[in-house]
Amino acid sequence: MAESVVIGAGATGIATARQLADSGRRVRLITRSGSGPDHPGIERIALDAGRTDELAEALAGAATVFNAAMTAYHTWPETMPPLFASILAATERAGADYVMLGNHYGYQQSTEPLTERTPMAPHTRKGRVRAELWRQAKSAHDAGRLRVTEVRAGQYLGPGAVSPFTLLVAPRVREGELALVQGDPDAAHSYSYTEDVAAALVAVGGNGRSWGRPWHAPVITTTLRRAAVEYAALHEAPEPRLGSLTERELALLSFTDTVWREFAEMGYMSERPFTVDDSDIRDTFGLKPSTLCEALTG
Repeated sequence: MAESVVIGAGATGIATARQLADSGRRVRLITRSGSGPDHPGIERIALDAGRTDELAEALAGAATVFNAAMTAYHTWPETMPPLFASILAATERAGADYVMLGNHYGYQQSTEPLTERTPMAPHTRKGRVRAELWRQAKSAHDAGRLRVTEVRAGQYLGPGAVSPFTLLVAPRVREGELALVQGDPDAAHSYSYTEDVAAALVAVGGNGRSWGRPWHAPVITTTLRRAAVEYAALHEAPEPRLGSLTERELALLSFTDTVWREFAEMGYMSERPFTVDDSDIRDTFGLKPSTLCEALTG
C-alpha cells in the first residue's frame, strides 16, 4: 500500500508525487481521470475525491495525504467546500496526516510582508473559501481528530502552472506582442515556483514540527516586468511590452470570459506591492526558493 497519497494532478500535485517517489516513498496519485506521470513509484488511480466512502478505501493504510485538488476557478464557492470536506473526512477515517495546498487569498493587502501570523481577513469570495477550508481543517486538528497543516503558495511560475503570468504574459512575450496586464507591472509581488511548492509540501508532511499551523512556501519576490524581461531573454524574444488594463477594459473582458471575471476579483493583489515572508519555512526546514531564471525555465 502507498504510504503517501496525493490528490490532484495539476502541476504542483504532479511535482509533489514525483518528488515523493524519487525519495523512495510509495505514492498513490488520485485524480478523476487517473492521469499523472509515468513513474515506477507512482500508482495512478481514477477516482472522484468527492465520493467520501470510496476515497476512504483508497486512503487506507496511508501515512500522509497531500490535498492538491482544484476545481474550476470560477466555481470555487460552490465546488471547493464539498470536495475538501470529503477529503478531510476520508483522511480522518484513514487515520492519516493531512497536508493541504493553499494560497494567499485569505490575506488582505498590506504595506508589510505577510507572515503566517497575519490574520486571515478575506474580502473576496475566493478568499473567504480558502480561509474557511483552512478553518475547518484546523478545527479538526484542534479537536484531535487528525494532524493537519497547510502550505500556502503565491501566483505560480513553472511548466504546467496556471496563473495570470503563464496565461496572459508568457505567450505574448514569446511572440513579441503587447501583453495587457492587470494592475501595476512594476509593483513587487511574491511568486511561487511549482517545484519549490512541492518541496515544501514534502518537507512539512514528513516532520513533526509542521502540524497545527500554516506555512508559506518559498517565494520569489520580484515584479511582473522583471519576470517578463527575464522570460523574453530566455526565449530570445524582443524586449517585452506591457500595458495596464483600464477598469473599463477589465469590465468588458469580464463580460465575455469567466477567467477575466475571476482575475478581476483578485486585482488588489496586483495593483500595489503584495509580498510574503517565507522565513519560517526557510529557518525550520532549510528550504530556499529557486532563482527566477530556474522558475521560468523549469
